[in-house]
Amino acid sequence: MGLTRRGLLGRAAGAGVATLGLHAAGLSAGAAWAVPRFAADPFQLGVASGDPRPDGVVLWTRLAPDPLAVDGRGGMPAVTVDVEWQVAEDEAFGGVVRSGVAPAVPELGHSVHVEVAGLTPGRDYFYRFRVAPGDAVSPVGRTRTAPTAASELRLAFASCQCWYEGFYTAYRHLATEDLDLVVHLGDYIYEYGVGATGGVRGLSLDASYQRETRTLAEYRNRHALYRLDPDLQAAHQAFPWVLTWDDHEVENNWAGDVAQIDSDGFPDDDVTAFRARKAGAFQAYYEHLPLRLPQKPDGADSRLYRRLRFADLLQLHVLDTRSYRDDQVCGDGTQFGCEAERSDPSRTMLGAAQEGWLLDGTRRAGTAWNVLANQTLIAQADHDTDPATHTVGLDMWDGYTAARDRLLTGLHDRGVTNCVVLTGDIHRSVVADLKLDFDDESSPVVATEFAGTSVSSGGDGTPMDTFGFNWMTPGVNPHFKWHNSQRGYTVIGLTPTELRADYRVVPYVTTPGSSVETAASFVVEPGHPGAHQL
Repeated sequence: MGLTRRGLLGRAAGAGVATLGLHAAGLSAGAAWAVPRFAADPFQLGVASGDPRPDGVVLWTRLAPDPLAVDGRGGMPAVTVDVEWQVAEDEAFGGVVRSGVAPAVPELGHSVHVEVAGLTPGRDYFYRFRVAPGDAVSPVGRTRTAPTAASELRLAFASCQCWYEGFYTAYRHLATEDLDLVVHLGDYIYEYGVGATGGVRGLSLDASYQRETRTLAEYRNRHALYRLDPDLQAAHQAFPWVLTWDDHEVENNWAGDVAQIDSDGFPDDDVTAFRARKAGAFQAYYEHLPLRLPQKPDGADSRLYRRLRFADLLQLHVLDTRSYRDDQVCGDGTQFGCEAERSDPSRTMLGAAQEGWLLDGTRRAGTAWNVLANQTLIAQADHDTDPATHTVGLDMWDGYTAARDRLLTGLHDRGVTNCVVLTGDIHRSVVADLKLDFDDESSPVVATEFAGTSVSSGGDGTPMDTFGFNWMTPGVNPHFKWHNSQRGYTVIGLTPTELRADYRVVPYVTTPGSSVETAASFVVEPGHPGAHQL
């Protein structure tokens, strides 16, 4: 403990992770840096792959020999750098099948996003980067293309990785799983200051890390701080990731162009000012993650919702429940009442275009499973132990009940009986039946929701806490099947006849080295919505 910034960088440099990248056209028209030379390893932020298709994936890295430089430039000069990349069938690169050069440009923080095509479906590949004519070479990463035929698929989902509240032990264990991909449901970073000692990390950082992120440079450095963690790097190195954001990638509980009103004097009630902040946050998010060109933001606008298919087994619908939602009603928070406001039929969580896209896509999927990658809890979650009254969280779908009704009724009316929702945000695990009417126990079950806990946010957890006790009190939320408030991730196994969820938890995160165990397992059968505990 008691690490310095230099110590953190030194540890990350030896962690060993893979990298790669591609660049969007139209930037830095000048010639590339002819003979790049770096004061330190430019690949300290690791490598990643994502959004797998049958013929390829997107590969990512960012050149940053000084990842935490105050100006947010990662220690790089304002020039383009050509980055060589290779994809091979073996880890020794004896059989290179694709290669090329991608420009890393200063306008995108010297990140690279290479969209590789022409690969074979459903197989592992290895990749690496090199900056020529220098000798900077990245470690080797592994990725996997989407299958066109499959009898089984395994993925893990995770969310909420507050760096200063816990170590990423869950990712260290996740990296050893046998998976086809990882789905991240949001809160990849947190915008708050990290504290004088970096919380449990015991790390001294300069003053720019002690305040809330506002600028592109600050968002870049917050991402870089998180990406230096060796366990997070290892999890990115091992599998392709599919990512979407929640609120803390920008600011707590933001909604469309409406910011949370802060007490620090920043004009978050000014739409123009908040859109400028969003533009910096969105750009830094893109610069640090393996996203394809259609997800590259245009200022404060970005289409993050998208769809990925994995043979006839899975249609994965990746949602964005932040960018198009209406503002939270009744001042936000957890409140009793507010019935008329939260049930207003004009209010939306997804926006009309995304809502229609989702319902049409589930109906047309033609796969054994429709899985929604969703941010906040859809199920009604009554916090009041008196079943006659409802006290609910207004940032969740409980604050948008007409939108929830449209979603669940739309699935039911379209005959979609194979829908499973993966949810993050709530720093605890919940298994719930999604019903047409949550106040009627005889109402049809439309889908199953597996809400997963945080990786580290909230610090050490326990199997049960007061919050969970209230939720699980008999008669309060009868559609809830199980609850746990430990940290971890969830593994989903899919076959044509079964979807299985294994909740993997770590007993503690405020110190490193925890073991991992399976707290509970559930199965769902296609055509029969509702989870059953094993």
